[in-house]
Amino acid sequence: MPLENEGKTGLASTETHVELGGRTIRISSPEKVLFPEQGWTKLDVVEHFLMCAPGALRGVFNRPSLLKRWNRGVDEPALFVKRPKGAPRLVDVTFPSARPGQMFAPMDEGDVIWMAQMNCIDLNPWNARADDLVHPDELRIDLDPTEGYDFEAARDVAATINEILDDLNLTGWPKTSGNRGIHIYVRVEREWDFYQVRRAALALAREAERRNDLATTAWWKEEREGVFIDFNQNAWDKTIASAYSIRHTGLVSTPFRWDELATIDHRSMDLMSFRERWTDMGDLTDGIDEAAGRLDGLLEMVTADEERGLGDAPWPPHYPKMPGEPPRVQPSKMRKENWE
Repeated sequence: MPLENEGKTGLASTETHVELGGRTIRISSPEKVLFPEQGWTKLDVVEHFLMCAPGALRGVFNRPSLLKRWNRGVDEPALFVKRPKGAPRLVDVTFPSARPGQMFAPMDEGDVIWMAQMNCIDLNPWNARADDLVHPDELRIDLDPTEGYDFEAARDVAATINEILDDLNLTGWPKTSGNRGIHIYVRVEREWDFYQVRRAALALAREAERRNDLATTAWWKEEREGVFIDFNQNAWDKTIASAYSIRHTGLVSTPFRWDELATIDHRSMDLMSFRERWTDMGDLTDGIDEAAGRLDGLLEMVTADEERGLGDAPWPPHYPKMPGEPPRVQPSKMRKENWE
């Protein structure tokens, strides 16, 4: 084991040093409980990422990453850090507000462990890489069951998404979200900007909506029913917990094969039980970087939607108004204003 415990005096009784990739990473307060219900500690989190370091790194490699720090454990709100002090390396970025900033961009397995040292149980990278922030190389499909629906509904919609991707000669890489949903990642050539990638994701979501009554693209929560396909996860600066992240639920965001879709049990993949799956299955994201496809087919769907009168959809509220975007007003408020 690349762990070395050293006795310390004072409030923190021990510290741990991890040797990885020629680096020594200090893990302070490894006995700190991050999951009070289960009693899982910071050291348990570090050991998880040591085990699956190659796969965890693949999900965040050279990507600006939001540090979501659970300093007081998962029963308390996380601290979101976009400008981390003391990070091993930083990349200059521009946020949607047009303000410049810097974010951490992991480059090796030691960086993954450094994030665990910072109490990051889930890793939250951009879908673009630091060497080309303008052109994402990943289209992300976030299947989020609404109230009254569960993982089974997400499973159903995921099957529809896979059919559409097959039709377009694109490869989807599915994983459990670590909660009730499913994430599907599609590597793409770095030819299109965030606006185009997001519009492609919206077109994909609308096609799923046409094929499956459980799918919805309704941005406003008051109109959603079924499984919301969150196309806005492809907007500039948006992040999703990457593969092998541990969620506040205690569940691991677990990659799976498409032939497991009908049987995968997301609830069985917690921080401890996941170890057996890793031993049996290994890293199921291996090969994703070599599977980049093209968005031409989806962009043709964008054109077809526009010809049907389906233009853009609302962007998140903190983004500047975008060309062709409909009003960012809840439908119920708009009806009330018209009535008055």
